[in-house]
Amino acid sequence: MLPAPLTMEVRRGAIAQLGSLLADSRVATSGRVAVAVGAGQGDRIASVIAPSLGEAQVFRVPDGSVDAAVTLGADLRKGAYEALVGIGGGKTIDATKYAASLAGIPMVAVATNLSHDGICSPVASLTHESGKGSFGVPMPLAIVVDLDFVHDAPPSLVRSGVGDVVSNLSAIEDWQLGNTERGEPIDGLACSMARTAAEAVVGRRDSIESDAFLTVLAEALILSGMSMVIAGSSRPSSGGDHEILHAVDQLFPGTSNHGELAGIGAAFCFFLREDQRRLTQVADCLRQHELPVTPVDIGLTAEQFTQAVMLAPSTRPGRYTILEHLRLSESEIRDRVEDYVRAVGR
Repeated sequence: MLPAPLTMEVRRGAIAQLGSLLADSRVATSGRVAVAVGAGQGDRIASVIAPSLGEAQVFRVPDGSVDAAVTLGADLRKGAYEALVGIGGGKTIDATKYAASLAGIPMVAVATNLSHDGICSPVASLTHESGKGSFGVPMPLAIVVDLDFVHDAPPSLVRSGVGDVVSNLSAIEDWQLGNTERGEPIDGLACSMARTAAEAVVGRRDSIESDAFLTVLAEALILSGMSMVIAGSSRPSSGGDHEILHAVDQLFPGTSNHGELAGIGAAFCFFLREDQRRLTQVADCLRQHELPVTPVDIGLTAEQFTQAVMLAPSTRPGRYTILEHLRLSESEIRDRVEDYVRAVGR
């Protein structure tokens, strides 16, 4: 039996109707449920859920740090709660996932933006004193996306989700390469789910202003997260593309967001593979959704992007991607970066 959430809802007004979901005895039998909200929209969310959830305890999550998650986990253990509902963006949901795992209770993820596939993934990405780390957690028991809140989110965060899910196409190629060259086990179902998620988005002509597009994007990001649960790792959704984004984060923190970097990383990896069809498809998709395609689009020079590509393999030791396969020297990478910019530049 596949691990999967009990239910998934993507619609307008979902947060205001949370009470009906939490009345499901599979989520909580006694109704003792805690709610965690982020710092940004906490007051608005608390007022929206009040009529539906009554006296539910609402906790504020100040940021997406390990400390915030540990503090919340300790508060949950003191209260003997049956379940935790995390409402907010990626940082809030990641902190909530980790806190719920520390407290040993199930978690319901309620997304207010669609910036990446962490909504449903078995990973919490949290900051700590040494930087940022990924922590394994159980996947959410149920998933809700409120389109009213998504429409109100900064457009750049919503477009970011497009870049993240489309990068699956590159990650799958890398996993298959690892299987061919290293005999790495590969899960066909996980690959199929991750590819289906990306293909559902990459060919659409509508955009984030449309409820129909947002619904497909939400479903794609959730399916992408589920593919990682099936695989038991981030392999179907994270390859050389994500190695590059992690390297950029390390070398030039604050340069861009997760999905934008994943999209550029995927396009560059397809350029390295000399896969012109996929490169054109991915680059066109990124441009259609006003996402960056070249390093200069995110404020990096060719030399800085070269440094990131050099560092990239060290961000995921043991992972085999097109970057490890080609083993390019610094001068070779610099030449490829310049060629890439000429090939896809506006």
